[in-house]
Amino acid sequence: MNARKNETVSDRLTSAAKAKQAMLERFKSRPGLDDPAVQERLEAQKAIIAAREARAAERKAAAEAEEARIAAEKAEQARLAALEAQAEAEREARRAEEVAAADADYKSRALALAAEQKAARDARYARRKAR
Repeated sequence: MNARKNETVSDRLTSAAKAKQAMLERFKSRPGLDDPAVQERLEAQKAIIAAREARAAERKAAAEAEEARIAAEKAEQARLAALEAQAEAEREARRAEEVAAADADYKSRALALAAEQKAARDARYARRKAR
């Protein structure tokens, strides 16, 4: 059988009071803040925290530098794209001028041919009339 089942209320209260007293004594026996070991541990924790913050700052600076590099690359790509678009626009303008010049040349040749053909028709007509 379990020994606890036969305990009385006063036994249980006494054992609870002893447990509380033991916890209190264990807490009081811990070293205080002025203890050199505690001070050393606190300093080590502060150093760890400072190192962690320094690493976080380095990561943040590296991330910002990377973002700046990416932004510069995008700006350079945009500049190159603008230059390419400008060059393409100039090529299109030259092609349009060449087409317009060729079209004007074609029209003038077409008009000259039409005038020649009319003169030939008129000459044939005049010869027929003369017969």
